[in-house]
Amino acid sequence: PGEVLKKSVCPLMVVAPNTALRLRAELDFKGENDKAFIAGDEWLFEGPGTYIPRKEVAVVETIRATVIKKNQAIKLRARKEMTDRGNVARVTGEEWLVKKVGAYLPGVYEEVVEMVKAYVMTEKVALHMRANENYTDFMNVKRKTGEEWLITMKDAESHISDVHEEVVGIVNVTTLTSRQYCVVLNPVDENGKNQLGKKKQVKGETSFFLQPGEILEEGIQDVYVLGEDEGLILKAVEAFHDTETDMQRKPGDKWKIRGPCEYVPPVEVIVHAQRKAISLDENEGIYIRDMKTGKVRSVCGRTYMLTQDEELWEKKLPIEVEGLLGSDPMADRGGSRSKVAGGERRDRTKVVTFRVPHNACVQIYDYKEKKAR
Repeated sequence: PGEVLKKSVCPLMVVAPNTALRLRAELDFKGENDKAFIAGDEWLFEGPGTYIPRKEVAVVETIRATVIKKNQAIKLRARKEMTDRGNVARVTGEEWLVKKVGAYLPGVYEEVVEMVKAYVMTEKVALHMRANENYTDFMNVKRKTGEEWLITMKDAESHISDVHEEVVGIVNVTTLTSRQYCVVLNPVDENGKNQLGKKKQVKGETSFFLQPGEILEEGIQDVYVLGEDEGLILKAVEAFHDTETDMQRKPGDKWKIRGPCEYVPPVEVIVHAQRKAISLDENEGIYIRDMKTGKVRSVCGRTYMLTQDEELWEKKLPIEVEGLLGSDPMADRGGSRSKVAGGERRDRTKVVTFRVPHNACVQIYDYKEKKAR
């Protein structure tokens, strides 16, 4: 008399393999073998088995095991101070990885954060990593917070990102053919530190990965291949010893090299200009000015290539003379002077030439001698 059913008759809970019940004590009590439980304690009842309930215990949730496949891992986080299944002490909020292939049943104070997949390394890609805190990586290298490095196929075939590091990105391989070269800024030394402000030249044929902090100055460049009628004007941007000519170059020095040859400029040299030989007939010429002395001269009737101290000079003439040069000499005999068809502008760097027809004459005035002929 006076008794009522708080809960109707129901079947017992059967816990399957790789499954567990998370239980919480509602009251203080003593369990089997006089083990004392305090209100608020939590523990797992792992299957397979049949769970017999107690009035002092509540079932919080059912936990199922997470299956870990090859090249996978699960990231776990501790909800309070505890010891994990590997007998490693964990503090509240600590995260770690479990990489063992198979089913893993999280502990009572463990929670699964996410499933982490491995990055598969090949000869063409590498992983750019950054450390989030001080730790020792899988290669037994001590990493400091903020440090960046690469993981290539030589280090590991696949890599699962640790909880203390993050993947910044995937770096593709840089490949140079035998006809290419590049200049790397801030190259990494043998200690893995960037040498800020320095440059390093890499010539093909080769393949390499750009380390963190390294950049290509002007991308991949082709080797200069010069023919017999081609040349380069070079300029030194810093002092160095030129091994090709066995000369000491100073910043600002200019010099010319001429083909046929192949040329790769060192990191201390820039290509100021490219030159091509100008072929001149016996009735053709060009005006050349020496940039050091300012003297202007003409070169006629031969093939000539400008040096590092020369440039083409434009000879300006009065409008009347330009009109005479642009007219048809034969039209003057008919009593009318007509412009050449098209009215093309004269190339002022070429020596002034005027075709005198048969049985005709032209008067020329020499401004230096002040004589006419």
